[in-house]
Amino acid sequence: MAVKLRLRRSGSKKRPFYRIVAADSRAPRDGRFIEIIGHYNPLTVPAEVKVDEELALKWLREGAQPSDTVRNILSKAGIMTRFHEEKAKK
Repeated sequence: MAVKLRLRRSGSKKRPFYRIVAADSRAPRDGRFIEIIGHYNPLTVPAEVKVDEELALKWLREGAQPSDTVRNILSKAGIMTRFHEEKAKK
């Protein structure tokens, strides 16, 4: 099973709110997921992002592939840097 870290849209029409989830790559965007890792609200200024760092690192260590947007969010939070440093130490 290929796991992806991606955004799951919720919120009302024209008021998007996203949850960052670990999901099977074959599942639909807003369908079944394995675990919620955080959330992202693009409507606030600045955009509100809350990510559980330990859960994100756990899934990255297990081989989950982040989508492009989630990779950018994790990079801005410093999680991707920490993951690459851990990987380089091994």
